[in-house]
Amino acid sequence: MSGLALLDRLSSTRAVVRRTFDSSPVSARARRIARALGVEMERGIISGVVTLTVDQFDELVADALDAMPPDLGTAMENVAVIVDDTSPPGRLLGLYEGVPLTERGDHYSAAMPDRITIFMATICQACRTQHEVVAMVRKTVIHEIAHHFGIDDQHLKEWGWG
Repeated sequence: MSGLALLDRLSSTRAVVRRTFDSSPVSARARRIARALGVEMERGIISGVVTLTVDQFDELVADALDAMPPDLGTAMENVAVIVDDTSPPGRLLGLYEGVPLTERGDHYSAAMPDRITIFMATICQACRTQHEVVAMVRKTVIHEIAHHFGIDDQHLKEWGWG
């Protein structure tokens, strides 16, 4: 299957949000994250940033993974998907670390799992609504999964997934 066909299959699926989010007060941890990111807070709410609990964000990532076509999900080998709730400095939304399926050869055995990391704070800071967070999580998960299948950033940008 070509890289573009893979992205078409991934993007044609729909993630379903199973939870309605409320505007609960921001935790002390979220305040520390906001300070570390240099984000202004207003009455306990991070201005212009969507706030979610880690559990809510984890569920969005799980929804994006669950929305993958089953045959693509079973084709993923030796990969762990995790959420980093604090995020590194910068604008990185996700990160794939490992050996893409297209580059694995006979030497690939007993290897540590590849790792897809989705950066919660960066995504929430970049979004103004919960719907934008859902869309960005989905796009980021698809983008990083594409790297697992051997699709590079150049092709992803050409195809609108960069």
